[in-house]
Amino acid sequence: MEIHIDLTGERGHRDAIYRQLRAAILDGRIRPGEALPPTRELAQRLAVSRTTVSAAYDRLTAEGFLAGRVGAGTFVTASSLTRPAPSPVSGVRPLPEWDAVPSPPAPFAPAPEFDFRPGVPDLTRFPFDTWRRLVTQRLRAGQAGLMTYGDPQGLASLRAEIARHIGVSRDVRASAEQVVVTAGAQQTTDLVGRVLLRPGDLAAVEDPGYPPPRLVLAARGVRVAPVPVDASGIVVSAIPAGTRLVYVTPSHQYPLGLSMSLERRLELLDWAERTDAVLIEDDYDTEFRYTGRPLEPLHSLDSRGRVVYVGSFSKVLSPALRLGFLVAPPSLVPALVKARYLTDWHAPNVEQAALAAFMAEGGFARHVRRMRKVYRARHELLSSSLTASFADFLTPLPSSAGLHLSATSSSDPGFLVRAARRHGVRLYSLGDFAVGERRHGLVFGYGAVAAERIGPGLARLRALADGGAA
Repeated sequence: MEIHIDLTGERGHRDAIYRQLRAAILDGRIRPGEALPPTRELAQRLAVSRTTVSAAYDRLTAEGFLAGRVGAGTFVTASSLTRPAPSPVSGVRPLPEWDAVPSPPAPFAPAPEFDFRPGVPDLTRFPFDTWRRLVTQRLRAGQAGLMTYGDPQGLASLRAEIARHIGVSRDVRASAEQVVVTAGAQQTTDLVGRVLLRPGDLAAVEDPGYPPPRLVLAARGVRVAPVPVDASGIVVSAIPAGTRLVYVTPSHQYPLGLSMSLERRLELLDWAERTDAVLIEDDYDTEFRYTGRPLEPLHSLDSRGRVVYVGSFSKVLSPALRLGFLVAPPSLVPALVKARYLTDWHAPNVEQAALAAFMAEGGFARHVRRMRKVYRARHELLSSSLTASFADFLTPLPSSAGLHLSATSSSDPGFLVRAARRHGVRLYSLGDFAVGERRHGLVFGYGAVAAERIGPGLARLRALADGGAA
């Protein structure tokens, strides 16, 4: 029997011999019962040491592919299995629900020249030096406890800082025992869905709205109903009967930017109480409100434990930290902690400890105040520029918070969005966030684009619009 082994370009000869022999056995090119060449003979043929070949044989023997017979040689065992011939359609197929989930964006795609993506903060202003100091302090030998398994609910120090922060900044009254540290709104929606919903149950989302929560629920077999949004917020009367959960962004509706009226908030809370439903309130970016204090959240109006309040550090600091939180009614906390434990156990301890220290030192509040001024200036510049340069095409929607601004149009701007991306301007169409009826318009983020780049970016967009978006 002739064995073909090619070591050309191989750096680890032992491993290469092992891999190629194993593949030949599995593919049936070397059949059970056949003898392999003696180690000395194969070593001479391959111009390697006999020890190298022996080590490869020993590994195959230990894995059950080979067996040695005293005085006879080394043979392929009768129990060695060959792979079946590949079929035209091979591999395990996922559940059909996953076919409808879009692929995640490329994480390291080249940055566009003008980046108007919504929901992305200015990462050039991240407090790198302070963060490096805080993380380094927690990587010292005296902090070895942070390197083991952690509390699924989150570090107690961080939960206490979060409870203090949202009490002062957003009037959310909650104890640290009600806080669960998460990876953000998507994980919160998944956790709440796990503990409250069964496949086939009905949930509702805003339309247009933030896509990931809808996709998370649908992937778990939950039926998800889109509910229209008007000038006052989600239309409560349009929520289907039997809905068990509603995901809303009342303080700064995503992506329209409006705020839910007090009357609509009270109506939604009354509906949740009557129907025994839960509300997920995603308060994702109201640290950056540019007129007055943040509006009163649903959570502060909720006296009957119907609201799970959600916050994130992705828009304030960096999406890469993957740190957020939820505030749940006490009746839900134990189940949510168990669900967190079963999914991924806990958030990274070192990052949690560094963030807790950052908040305790006052660095977080200072960063928010500093960035609020930066984003306010960009918000005002973008709004005035759209009014001045796109009055014939776009109507900016009222907005006084966050990192994005939406504008409606009389016709579908999809052609312009596609052309803009080809020419280095990244932005989104309002239709990208719709489930049912698509609204015409554009969504401009201003967190990732410097103020001095807003004008040139809009000028290029204007030129593309005037030129038919070639």
